[in-house]
Amino acid sequence: MQKVLTGMVVAAILVVGGFFGYKFYVQYRIDSEIEAAFAQIRAAGGQASHGKVSFDPLSRTVGIADIAAEITTPMPLHVKIASFTATGARLADETRFAAETVETTDVEFSFQAGWSFAYRAPSLIIKDLSGPAGPQVREKGGPGADDVYLWALQRIATISSTSITAPSVTATVSLSGASEAQSVEYTYTNVALRDVRDGRIATSTVDRASFTGDIQQNGKADKIGGGFANMAAYDFDLAAAFAIFDPARANDDKDVRIYRQVTCGAYEFSIPSTARLHVDGLTVDDVRLRPSRLQLSQLRAFATAAPKPGTIPTSAQTRDLTQKIAGMYEGIQIGNAEIRGMAMEFPREGSIRMATLRLNLDSGRIGEFTLEELDVSSPQGPFKMGRLALKSLDIAGLLRWSSEFADYGQQPTPGQALGMLPLISGAEINNLVGPHKNSNKQIKIDTFSFNWGQFVGPVPTRAHLIAKMDIPIEASDSLLEALFLAGVQTTKIDVDLGAAWAEASGTFGIEPATIEIGNLLRASARVSLAHVQRGLFSSDLQQTMTMATQIEAGALELTLHDLGAVDLLVAQYSRAQNISRDDARRAITESIQTNAKAMSDRPEVLAAAEALVQFIETPGQTLIIKLTPLGKVPALQLLQLLNSDPIIALAQFQIEASTGL
Repeated sequence: MQKVLTGMVVAAILVVGGFFGYKFYVQYRIDSEIEAAFAQIRAAGGQASHGKVSFDPLSRTVGIADIAAEITTPMPLHVKIASFTATGARLADETRFAAETVETTDVEFSFQAGWSFAYRAPSLIIKDLSGPAGPQVREKGGPGADDVYLWALQRIATISSTSITAPSVTATVSLSGASEAQSVEYTYTNVALRDVRDGRIATSTVDRASFTGDIQQNGKADKIGGGFANMAAYDFDLAAAFAIFDPARANDDKDVRIYRQVTCGAYEFSIPSTARLHVDGLTVDDVRLRPSRLQLSQLRAFATAAPKPGTIPTSAQTRDLTQKIAGMYEGIQIGNAEIRGMAMEFPREGSIRMATLRLNLDSGRIGEFTLEELDVSSPQGPFKMGRLALKSLDIAGLLRWSSEFADYGQQPTPGQALGMLPLISGAEINNLVGPHKNSNKQIKIDTFSFNWGQFVGPVPTRAHLIAKMDIPIEASDSLLEALFLAGVQTTKIDVDLGAAWAEASGTFGIEPATIEIGNLLRASARVSLAHVQRGLFSSDLQQTMTMATQIEAGALELTLHDLGAVDLLVAQYSRAQNISRDDARRAITESIQTNAKAMSDRPEVLAAAEALVQFIETPGQTLIIKLTPLGKVPALQLLQLLNSDPIIALAQFQIEASTGL
């Protein structure tokens, strides 16, 4: 029995001794690995230290207290962690460390790269962590910040976890060393990253964020504030970030997706003395970056070249910055972006509200920009618009075009102004109501659609305009003075006008060409021009005028339908001559017949005059006039004759006129 007891005691001593021996061995290895990592920082000229290291073999829990590290090159960086605890820790293999749960407390991380960034989190919890087991030696790469960023991102891509959560995170961003300090502090609540693996994050969410800051505007201190709720980002891919930080990708024009989707709930922003902004929510789909246009070195050069706050940039600086911004736009692709329920309030100027704003962006060009239900309150009166759509707007091209006029006061020449037309293919407005000039009246636009294309150089050879609107009439409107004197306060305008050039036939046609002035007149026309050569469509005015001499007038057809214009004309003549309306109508028709006989003995001219007389005599009548060239009729010469001698101009055409209800 004694031998048995002795054996049991010896076995127990061996087990306990082995347990503590294993514990001390593992703790020694942990100490060695940590010390090796910190020695690497010290060897690079930084500082690194830690407190007590502990290990519990039963729960496989590793604890490290008071971690601190600081480096100064290539950029100042500081890390501090009060405690690090890894539960269920193990070596997955010789190169990777794994833990069921990692908890850290009082995490502080800050760095400076022009701007100063500081992050603080009271606690951070990581589930199912897997990462490199030993110190990550940076064997290659230059001393620049770009190389450090790339190296750090590559290390992050080796980490995987089912979730990383923080109850709160505080971030402070400030511009240090500036003559006018800028500082903003952000507080994020319930930050969570889910399914982190192979440099991808399946879901990132923030329940709530708020921010406050001190800024400088025109030499005066001001405060900003705001926040957002329920932000989520899906399928974030570090590969896009690698491409931006990697100089080897500087010529890579292949798009890399960085987010599948980003959503956000209510967003608030305010500068109490200036403006307030509220957004109900936003969604951004399929965000991609082009490495060749968004290299970090390029972005840093842009920030360095930007003029300091409070200074006026030179023309050269403005031109250079505009070109750089254009290049950045070409590096961003957004499948779809939508902002909902946006409202802006300005204490002294009024407010702006809109229901929805949508756009997509590809290589610096917006495929379509749509704004719906805009409502503006201003000192000039209310302004409302149901819908605004801009089609194929080239933002990058527009910036480059504008950079040509960076010199103060420089105005584009007509030829240069034409260069803007290919940068947008059209615009559409629906249901607009706004103040008319400085009166108390309103202009109403049911539809306004204008698009163009088929360019020869910067000049479009196809265009189409549709407009339906109500326009107030005032005494100061010289063109509509007769309507105002007749008591017409508002008139409806309905226009449908199209024009296109056919290069194969050398013809230029205007069709459709209709206009209706409500309760007055509806007119339509078909116009054609011949011998229209490609050289006409040039930004060189001299070349255009030379080519215009070759243009010949083609057939013209004009149809007028009376909706009240004849009665208005008769009433005006009646008042002016102080005679009855019947006498006024008779006087007008007799004048037409007398002048026609005196000016021409051509039968078709006299027939046209009779058709015009019937048009005047019968309210609601339709007048149709057709002009066919009798030979070659140079268009420029015809325009001159119409101004100087209309009879000779008309003599060059076969005239057909008829009426019909």
